[in-house]
Amino acid sequence: MKVSVKTLDNKSAGEIELSEDIFGLEPRSDLLHRMVNWQLAKRRAGTHKTKGISEISGTTKKPYRQKGTGRARQGSLRSPQFRGGARIFGPVVRDHGFDLPKKVRKLALKHALSAKAKAGQILVLDKAEAKSHKTKDLAQAFDRLGIASALFIDGAVDAKFDLASRNLPLVDVLPEAGANVYDILRRDTLVLTKAAVEKLEERLK
Repeated sequence: MKVSVKTLDNKSAGEIELSEDIFGLEPRSDLLHRMVNWQLAKRRAGTHKTKGISEISGTTKKPYRQKGTGRARQGSLRSPQFRGGARIFGPVVRDHGFDLPKKVRKLALKHALSAKAKAGQILVLDKAEAKSHKTKDLAQAFDRLGIASALFIDGAVDAKFDLASRNLPLVDVLPEAGANVYDILRRDTLVLTKAAVEKLEERLK
């Protein structure tokens, strides 16, 4: 498929041919759902923790005798029914990640790119290079392009462009190596440079 290429000043810079095998697939929501779940689970810290009975500080003495008091039998003051006691089956430190085959991850990235292409939410830039590190200048350029919520993917991120875009809400900038399904789907527009398109096609062919 052919897509027009623009500059940051919203001027035409020719056309580019996008691979049908990467940008022309019929998007599968089940694949995208699996991939987003995998990404979000993988980044969870999993540092939640409660104490079991063996970890509670306190006496090991039996609170009172087994029989004859008229009260329920008790073996420890560290039991969960007492204040300051343990928690049964509470969360423990663990990894929330799970396995997802490489082929599925690769295919999901293709379908994310295809979903954006089908929705007409892909914009190809000649270069993503800013003349200055001023956020105001870059914001004006985005206004000219009609961009409010976007993910920019470049072959190698320009330092001034990266610096100028940091304070803009709903704008993310990633190198091609960091392209992922979750970040692509969470922004309205996917902005690729010509260098990013070449590297993505090389990576996903």
